[in-house]
Amino acid sequence: MAAQGILPRSRPGRLRQRDLIPYLFILPNMVLLVVFVLLPIVFTFGMSFAKWQGLGLTPQAWVGLQNYGDMATDDVFLTAFRNTILYSIGTVVPLLALGLGLAMILDSRLRGRTFFRVISYLPVVISWVAASVIWQLIFVNPGGILNVLVGYVGIPPQLWTNDPTLALPSIMFLTFWKGLGFYVLIFLAGLQTIPPSVYEAAVIDGARRSQLFWTITLPLLRPTTLFALVIGIVGSFEIFVPVLLMTGGGPGYASMVLVMAVYRAAFQLFQMGYASAIAVVLFLTTLIISLLQFKFFGQEVQY
Repeated sequence: MAAQGILPRSRPGRLRQRDLIPYLFILPNMVLLVVFVLLPIVFTFGMSFAKWQGLGLTPQAWVGLQNYGDMATDDVFLTAFRNTILYSIGTVVPLLALGLGLAMILDSRLRGRTFFRVISYLPVVISWVAASVIWQLIFVNPGGILNVLVGYVGIPPQLWTNDPTLALPSIMFLTFWKGLGFYVLIFLAGLQTIPPSVYEAAVIDGARRSQLFWTITLPLLRPTTLFALVIGIVGSFEIFVPVLLMTGGGPGYASMVLVMAVYRAAFQLFQMGYASAIAVVLFLTTLIISLLQFKFFGQEVQY
């Protein structure tokens, strides 16, 4: 009873004020989230059902699902959708494989491995604009560095970004160079969470190096692999800056991707409603692919 008498009586008003303080700290971020993220998303969904040229706050007309129906006959959109899928498959899968392989090398007892880890990650910190300009100079025809190198093995100079066949692969080359260090870092962090005692026990039982990889390393890296896969595919569907600066979606529409198609419809053709519809399709496609990854790959992941 004496101890209870020492404790001060709490005032309901002061408790309510104290409980509000954390919300006051996060209020600025919540306002920014609503104004610059949630409201534009809602506005985009609404404008996808309208015809709007970007002038004024109200659309010229509500057209329902017409913008979505127009995509089925729009060769530019269909080409952009196909190129985005090809770009995603052609970059994410090799980057995951190369990133894991390089991470395993850098996780071993390699002399100077700290230096090589830093070197492998340096391209990641370079902006996409700077990286695109650098690789545009590398692809210059005929005096670019890449054409000089292939000339040593008897291959004639290529147009690279001006060739319909090579334009999209050229952007993929940039992505390999720019993004490999990120996946190396992710897999390196995952490898360092695997206890060495697991490998030691398997070696004592007579397991070979290949068996260690397939039965220990890969299964224990499932959470890391799932994270890298989801981030990689979402990022591949958002590719825009190198396409804009290196090819502009060309030649023709050989390197046109979905975000570039949104940019073209909105700021070149001023069809804001149609651009919003493409953006909605891009969002839903990314969402569905991400959910499917969690459904089929996330079931076997144990954290």
